[in-house]
Amino acid sequence: MQMFNKILVANRGEIALRIIRSCKELGIKTVAVHSDVDAEALHVKLADESVCIGPASPKDSYLNVTSLMSAAEVTDADAIHPGYGFLAENAAFREVCDNCGIKFIGPRAENIRLMGNKIKAREVMVKAGVPVLPGSDGAVKDEKEAAKIAKKIGFPVILKASAGGGGKGMKVVHNPTSLGNAFLTTQAESMAAFGDGELYIEKFCLKPRHVEIQILADMHGNVIHLGERECSIQRRHQKLLEEAPCPVMTPELRKRMGDAAVAAAEAVNYSNVGTVEFLLDGDEFYFMEMNTRVQVEHPITEMITGIDIVKEQIISAAGGKLRFKQEDIVLRGHAIECRINAEDPANFLPSPGKITYYHAPGGLGVRVDSAVYDQYVILPYYDSLIGKVIVHAETRQEAIERMNRTLDEYIIEGVKTTIPFFKKLFSNRDFLSANIDTNFVERMS
Repeated sequence: MQMFNKILVANRGEIALRIIRSCKELGIKTVAVHSDVDAEALHVKLADESVCIGPASPKDSYLNVTSLMSAAEVTDADAIHPGYGFLAENAAFREVCDNCGIKFIGPRAENIRLMGNKIKAREVMVKAGVPVLPGSDGAVKDEKEAAKIAKKIGFPVILKASAGGGGKGMKVVHNPTSLGNAFLTTQAESMAAFGDGELYIEKFCLKPRHVEIQILADMHGNVIHLGERECSIQRRHQKLLEEAPCPVMTPELRKRMGDAAVAAAEAVNYSNVGTVEFLLDGDEFYFMEMNTRVQVEHPITEMITGIDIVKEQIISAAGGKLRFKQEDIVLRGHAIECRINAEDPANFLPSPGKITYYHAPGGLGVRVDSAVYDQYVILPYYDSLIGKVIVHAETRQEAIERMNRTLDEYIIEGVKTTIPFFKKLFSNRDFLSANIDTNFVERMS
């Protein structure tokens, strides 16, 4: 295996900083890219080199493939790490990297493209024996066909965009009367958001848990999983808090779900890291989607396994074999992650502006992944993430107590944050008893 000499990090914020840290520990030089308004960002300051790639708008900077490739060329970078978001799941960008002789730290273009198409991904999972919800065999051509399928599988159903993601292009339908209008609306929304109006239909689970499995795979056919993450605390399909392991997981269920995730990866000859997401309904689970990148919530898996997932990404992309076998993976303790956003905790509306005072928490079992600092300005052009607070303890109860203490120490002034939301959450009896599902936050508010 020939390790990379220099990696360009095609991202910003905490994930760019996270990647730079792993590169430094591997002895790899780094190149930060930034828009003109991000010139003072922490990832820029801590990288070995930096290149301005355009103005504030993401389409002119972090999504500008020409500028990114030019930056890689002028700095002689031999690999690009896309992080998450932006171009991380863009198959065309992966192909540009391949054509330019620059390694893309992520899966192959065909993996990204296949898993980005929810209909095709569902078809592959069926062939691989991975459980899927009852639904349409392929795309639904019109409202009439949708009604026929919905009657067969029973209401409620959910309409989903084939090219969807991030909670967009989905609509739940509870009765036949509203199906026709919902179909047309979802189709229009999907076309506007993704340039593709193709929809499929599935049975809708009323109170499922959202549980995902982290996988590691190399280019030599080896695939393992690192256990699961509970991601049911979400608002409008956007995750707010994650924990690992899932509070209701049993060894038998973990093995079944882990084996299914590995089978999903093997079915498409997957390499690098990825996450297979499932809906868990009682003791039955169903494939939802596969994310072909590092996840925002990967730190909780690192905390309970002791494995640096970003390092494994880099080693895999360089051609290295997995350094672990499935029997080496032992889950220790319990980890919780809170996503602290610059948002109004009452309505989750963005709250950009200058942080006038900043104090990060610390202590045993506490990790803060953040790229902000005192007097840092939360810009309106990008997502509102201030940082991720991660705690680790022996038990779930101890982890909750540690997170409560940690949030008390986290002082951020000048902008509104979601810390009060989490304080409220940690006093909720149902949450404390792990009686949660994907609709929990809506009921709580």
